[in-house]
Amino acid sequence: MNPRLRLRLLALACIALAPAAHAIDLVEAWQAVAINDRGLAVVRATHAAAQPRRDQAASLWLPNVGLSATVGVASNQTETTGAQFSAPGMGTSNGVGFNTSINGGTATRWAVSAVQPLYNPERRAQQQQLSLSADAADLELLAGRQALMLRTAERYFELALAEEAVRVQQRQLQAVELAAREVQDRFKLGAVPVTDTHEAQARLAAVRAELLAAQTDLQIKRQALADSTGLAPDSLTARLPAGAIADAPLRPLDPWLADALAGNPTLRQQQLAGDIARQEATKYSLGASPRVDLVAQAMADKLSGSGDFGSASNQLSNQSIGVQVTIPLYTGGWRDAKQSEALLLADKAGAELVNGRQQVAQQVRSSWLGLNLGSQRVRALSESVKASASRRDATRLGQEVGHRTTLDLLRAENDSAAAQLDLARARVGLWLDRLRLAALAGQLDEAALQAANEDLAAPR
Repeated sequence: MNPRLRLRLLALACIALAPAAHAIDLVEAWQAVAINDRGLAVVRATHAAAQPRRDQAASLWLPNVGLSATVGVASNQTETTGAQFSAPGMGTSNGVGFNTSINGGTATRWAVSAVQPLYNPERRAQQQQLSLSADAADLELLAGRQALMLRTAERYFELALAEEAVRVQQRQLQAVELAAREVQDRFKLGAVPVTDTHEAQARLAAVRAELLAAQTDLQIKRQALADSTGLAPDSLTARLPAGAIADAPLRPLDPWLADALAGNPTLRQQQLAGDIARQEATKYSLGASPRVDLVAQAMADKLSGSGDFGSASNQLSNQSIGVQVTIPLYTGGWRDAKQSEALLLADKAGAELVNGRQQVAQQVRSSWLGLNLGSQRVRALSESVKASASRRDATRLGQEVGHRTTLDLLRAENDSAAAQLDLARARVGLWLDRLRLAALAGQLDEAALQAANEDLAAPR
């Protein structure tokens, strides 16, 4: 086993056994999922089962050699009349008769035959189908891995957002509790009306409910990641992106479209499905019906025993080598019907490919626009977080001196918390759009996850 992989597995095992929460990164989460996920195991098994098809394709043009042997009991009766017999020194006799008889004798037979295909368009098309289906299995594995990588990233960042939501709600709860106590004290001193205390208590109850909802959502998101990684839920905690991707240069749309239309695994699978269907049609075309084989055979046939005329033995041996041409003359319309079916399936695969290319192009544009506009949104939200924090602090000061109401302060606290969550969601959305683009182009791999990994904020 690779030493680096051994260290990774040991680290993941330690995480699974650790009772305290551990902030795993995105790459560690993917490595655990790649080992634990049952769906990926099924895709891998399917891929492995398809690989022998390449050997099957190569074997179609190798000679087929067969051996047959038979031992049994047989009887034979022959009667010949009106034959001509001649032998050295005995002259020639006409009207000669020959009779042989073996009753319940021992019969043995063996034969060795070899057939080497020389010209066989149907077999060539079958060879192409086997190779193409093995290529399709490679693409299925690639698509399955990419889909699982993207799903892992989504679950990881969903957990990170859920944890952030709980932290924000807890901070907001502390701030509202402090504001509620201050309002209550000031009410007792007669500095604020009773409505301020009601507003503070109502907001406090609302924040507590929101915190409970956030904690419930956190448990759900943590369990989802735990199920896919195989790690204990209580040991998992995730990290949010720091947001460096917002300042990274954005690759133009046209190259992304070109890469996706050329490298998208689903589109390539659809292309292969059309190629396989066209090879199926070739198998039943008129030009594929003749075949030429080199045929060699050696055989021996022996029957010995006793009959009506005493002991007897019959023996026949034969050796031959030559070229055999086979041309089917009439199949009742079966070949034409099979060709028509295959051509229609090829048309269907072509239509699916056209539709798939359109859908992939739309998805690429959507993800690219998400990146383009998302970067601007992240920068705007970063300013919004600073502004809302300043507004909250100013409102708190104004409330202390009587220029702002308690309701104003609670609204400012709520706006500040919402701005922080919006910024975190925007940063996550940027990376997910970037990973979706890579998946659409067939380029989502460990290197892409590592790039996202390097942008994660430090553990809290």
